[in-house]
Amino acid sequence: MKRRRLLGCATWALLASHGAAHAADAYPSKPVVVIAPSGPGGGYDFVGRLIGQALTTQMRQSFVVENRAGSGTLVGTQAAANAAPDGYTLLIGGLSNMVFNAALYPALPYDAQRDFVPVALVARYPYVLAARGDLPQSIAKDLIAAARAQPGQFTIATVGSGSGQQVLAAAFARAAQVKLLAVPYRSAQAAYQDLLAGRVDLFFDTLPSLRPHLDSRRARALFITSAARNPVVPVVPTAAEAGLPMLEMGSWFGLFAPRKTPVAVVAVLRSALASAMNEPQALSRLQGAGIEAMSLDPAQADAFIHAEFHKWTGVIRQAGITAE
Repeated sequence: MKRRRLLGCATWALLASHGAAHAADAYPSKPVVVIAPSGPGGGYDFVGRLIGQALTTQMRQSFVVENRAGSGTLVGTQAAANAAPDGYTLLIGGLSNMVFNAALYPALPYDAQRDFVPVALVARYPYVLAARGDLPQSIAKDLIAAARAQPGQFTIATVGSGSGQQVLAAAFARAAQVKLLAVPYRSAQAAYQDLLAGRVDLFFDTLPSLRPHLDSRRARALFITSAARNPVVPVVPTAAEAGLPMLEMGSWFGLFAPRKTPVAVVAVLRSALASAMNEPQALSRLQGAGIEAMSLDPAQADAFIHAEFHKWTGVIRQAGITAE
């Protein structure tokens, strides 16, 4: 009886393994939804559409990006966490929804490390503090001096509670010892409308999203949060050069799947995405936007995210930054 039971277990394990392999062979057999947990125009949207286009071409099946904004990055991320773990709903994860939110919200409705598995981290790039094009203060030192002399008179756009823009705005005010008036927006696109029209003074955003407005001179860059100047905008000083070394930060984005997604399906996605992101067209889009391509194996990606989690949740808590 015992031997028969063991044989039965082995048979079921073999059938399960065969079924998983067959599912991976057939994947994807229908369109895949890639959730970008923000509105159009920001870093999540940029990377989501880059990944979606690359995988659509690589796998000959549609990878459709859906923008699901709300409560910063909470609504879209929670939707992905609740989705069936079958590989047909994926998530663009980044510093905000995978790290920041754990420190910003006392009762987060998802656990980034428990509920998701990284497929691949693909891009890392800095934020830039942008000013409206006609702001009289053209360098960070002058802005800080003016803001100290006029508390609450300068406005800074933020995009949702818990976003990278919101965290950096609060961290900047604390580091520079200034009082700014935060103006919340539902999306980066809406924030840009007011920045470019001169209705808001300042806005932190990622370099790829900001660059067209710098090129048109409708916005001005005061500093960049990378450790070194970026070759795409070599005249823009770093945060350290602006006297704010504590604001050095490299944002990152990647593709994530619900944790219980079959291992074989995650492996298929990893292989396809690695090939797709090595294509000249994808690399050219990254480099042209001033973005560093990331190439980490699964163990390295897990270690990287773990280190970022402990670093930034500590910084946020020590600074007393909370979601509004």
